[in-house]
Amino acid sequence: MDDKDRYAIGQQDFKTLREDDALYIDKTAYIEKIVRNKTKYFFLARPRRFGKSLFLSTLRYFFEGRRELFKNLYIDSCDWDWEPYPVLNLDLNRNKFAEKGLLDGVLDNLFRDWEKKYGVTIIADQLSSRFENIIKTAHEKTGRQVVILVDEYDKPLVGNLNKDDNFEHYRSKLASIYSNFKSSAEHIRLVFLTGVSRFSKLSVFSDLNNLKDITFADEFADICGITEKELLDNFHSGIEQLAAKRRTGYEDACRLLKKNYDGYRFAPEGSDIYNPWSVLNAMYESRIGTYWNDTGAPSVISEALFNADVDIEQILSACWRLNDLAGLDLLNADPTALLYQTGYLTIADYDYEYEEVRLKVPNEEVKRGLFNDLLKFYLRPRRGTVKTVIDGITRGIRYGEPEQMMKSLDAYFAGVPYDLKLDNENNFHNAFYILTTLIGIDAKAEVHTSDGRIDLLIETPKYIYVIELKYDGTPEEALHQIEEKGYVRKFTSDSRKVFKIGVNFSSETRRIEGWIVKD
Repeated sequence: MDDKDRYAIGQQDFKTLREDDALYIDKTAYIEKIVRNKTKYFFLARPRRFGKSLFLSTLRYFFEGRRELFKNLYIDSCDWDWEPYPVLNLDLNRNKFAEKGLLDGVLDNLFRDWEKKYGVTIIADQLSSRFENIIKTAHEKTGRQVVILVDEYDKPLVGNLNKDDNFEHYRSKLASIYSNFKSSAEHIRLVFLTGVSRFSKLSVFSDLNNLKDITFADEFADICGITEKELLDNFHSGIEQLAAKRRTGYEDACRLLKKNYDGYRFAPEGSDIYNPWSVLNAMYESRIGTYWNDTGAPSVISEALFNADVDIEQILSACWRLNDLAGLDLLNADPTALLYQTGYLTIADYDYEYEEVRLKVPNEEVKRGLFNDLLKFYLRPRRGTVKTVIDGITRGIRYGEPEQMMKSLDAYFAGVPYDLKLDNENNFHNAFYILTTLIGIDAKAEVHTSDGRIDLLIETPKYIYVIELKYDGTPEEALHQIEEKGYVRKFTSDSRKVFKIGVNFSSETRRIEGWIVKD
């Protein structure tokens, strides 16, 4: 069998993977950690397509006593009676919940199946009461407490972040369902919830004071995703095929995978984690592609950032406490927490003295996907494309042609419709910063000097560009500030050629109204 035939892309059912002899990276050691823990309520947040559903499926078959599926895996060697528990698998991951009535239909179908399976006498029509009765009856009929697995518990909320009526409808409905976890505690062996975010003001978090949130726990940091060791142990032939197709060496192929798909870190002491969805697809296709981005455009995230009028560069460079990243306020979602929880930011390092994390964009795939989408909110040209302006700017910067760079920018800003939000200096700076970051050059915003701050500093092996951006000023004023403040003094002994560029952007015409280049 070709190794590619073992890459079951998109398969989230543990039983199917094992019976088909598909590739499975053994994560069952984490099951032992969970069942040996005195806590019986767990919550895990991870971005989409990171293996949360597969782990829940693994838990399901473990508690159903299907030992034959776990042959040669870690958990098979542990002391466990393998007697089946009643398992209620509440999967909310398969629907988009764009309309209010969809959740009721999903729950009704699930509850009907469980009521039939456990011989439940229906005593109420209300969904919350039916769920409570199912939990109690399943315990009484089997003699074993119930295991409840909730996959993407917050899916109806995440999909309606920008739709207030739908969001409140689903928040209220879910709160009533999840309230049973506390009221039915005597009938429950384990509750394990997965999702993208820990939404505040939702009953599951406000009512369960013994809920164990393992999202940032060091001991569960690698529960989802692929570590470096797991990559090298399980994908050797796939990496070789990738290298052969690109006509490069094995080590170069590894570096490409790392650059594009590695970089996630989910706990202070956690390993670097590769995106499993992207790795599987890259191994199957023997190609570096934008696989994770292609499964869901980050438009909801980009819109939230744009509407919040945030400083993009500041978000990417600031320090945060883990608690600030853990949850979301239902009415006012913090953009940084939203970026972290959805996988567009991750932990770069952890400062134990101040108990703070510094964040970063995980890898090249994520950066391209997020910034390309963000750029559409700041720049939506009537003519040309994002690629056109990026190519023009890139050529100008690389070859020491600042006029070419500015002409490309000018042409692009000239096509921006009036309904876009380039109505203040922060948004203009954001657009400039996103563009230069997408180019992949060494661009720094707000660089401190002894006499002030350089708006934008771009460095290449041959050239240095010191750029001052004025908003409703003049390019002469911008250039004068560069010279008066001595922004280029630090480069006096540098062998590279230095360009000083003064730029003015007009809020009235919403375009670059002029620039001056001096070397």
